[in-house]
Amino acid sequence: MISIALESPLTPDLDLLFERHTADMHADTPPESIHMLDRSELVAPGIWFFVMRDEGEPLGMGAFKRLSGTHAEVKSMHVLAEARGRGLSRRMLDHLIDAARAEGFTRLSLETGVQPTFVAARALYHNAGFTECPPFEGYTDDPNSLFMTKPLV
Repeated sequence: MISIALESPLTPDLDLLFERHTADMHADTPPESIHMLDRSELVAPGIWFFVMRDEGEPLGMGAFKRLSGTHAEVKSMHVLAEARGRGLSRRMLDHLIDAARAEGFTRLSLETGVQPTFVAARALYHNAGFTECPPFEGYTDDPNSLFMTKPLV
């Protein structure tokens, strides 16, 4: 039974998710181009952090961060490698989209990598209706980043 719920990113049984997410982000991206939030930074007003569980076991996580009254950013999307191939990433992304819409946001944007390790992520976002856009909210042009956005109206 898969469930997705708001949780604290500091929950101890999420250690593996954060370790894997951090390792993936550092695998082939230069440090200056890594824009992930530290686990403790995800505990802040204006950030909604969700955990996907199967029979209580954490398999994935995702968050969105308020950028303005109408604009939010996807952060910390990750599904454990051994759970991939079951449509769970799309399920988490759809949940984030629906939750952001329910909070009144009309635009959801994200930054992802251009390296080969991000091919599946870029396809996921594209298939969910995200399109390329210029850098937003404090980002600058970066040859290692791709920026995408989706209207939620």
